[in-house]
Amino acid sequence: MMPTDFKDNEALEQLRESGTNVVLTTVSDLVSWGRANSLWPLMFATSCCGIEIMAAGAARTDFSRFGIEVYRSSPRQADLMVVAGTIVHKMAPVLKRLYDQMADPKYVVAMGNCAISGGPFRDSYHVVNGIEDIIPVDVYIPGCPVRPEALLYGIMQLQRKIKVSYSLPLGKKEEDK
Repeated sequence: MMPTDFKDNEALEQLRESGTNVVLTTVSDLVSWGRANSLWPLMFATSCCGIEIMAAGAARTDFSRFGIEVYRSSPRQADLMVVAGTIVHKMAPVLKRLYDQMADPKYVVAMGNCAISGGPFRDSYHVVNGIEDIIPVDVYIPGCPVRPEALLYGIMQLQRKIKVSYSLPLGKKEEDK
């Protein structure tokens, strides 16, 4: 039944007159709202961008108002991985293993030029030139170093992406919309 097919407004009017508030929504919209507003991040900070993540959790920017209260220490408790800093080839299997241990659905944010493209160490023999070769990335946040405000904006973009992806009908993709 479509929302436009619902013609029985009498029951809703009786509830409204009795002082009862009524909220109409779909289960998929409720699930997408819950998933987007309760992200549990796993921090994978290897260099100076880790300091900016710590600053984003401070009182000035306050991640907790976006539902990101505590960084998790176990990948089994996290659904968001924030990769911040330089990733060397020796760390790449560890990064992949942590990503594989996270429960689905899982999201990845690449924070900083080093995580996105290798940064100033791009042509080095030991640095991975972007983590998208190891794990899929949902949001890229460029900068060196990334400011906490930019990280907050990237998290808001990820939340928007989650809400859009779960509010689509089953079997549809965002490109088909």
